[in-house]
Amino acid sequence: MVGERWALLVVREALAGARRFDEFRDRLRMSENTLARRLTELTASGVLRRTQYSLKPARFEYLLTEQGRALVPVLAALAAWGNEWTDPDPDLPKAPARPGWLDENTAGTAGRRA
Repeated sequence: MVGERWALLVVREALAGARRFDEFRDRLRMSENTLARRLTELTASGVLRRTQYSLKPARFEYLLTEQGRALVPVLAALAAWGNEWTDPDPDLPKAPARPGWLDENTAGTAGRRA
């Protein structure tokens, strides 16, 4: 599942604090249909947990599970590789402008359940 297009970018944005559909959409500038599919797939695979925060209209937020937070080292390794071996691609959505966001999200996650 995480190999699907956009999946790791959705996880990256969840690590950076995105929780609601519109936050993911605005940050990633992806189509609503594709985003809805990725959120559904990441939830079904156990990477995200969907929680309702409004009844009328029904609205949900998406939080990383323990399984999702376990992807932090993978994202960090991919980011390090990209920084070393590639030129920035101006067409790709930019990483969150918060230095250390990967480190912030690994602190204290050992043994924590979503």
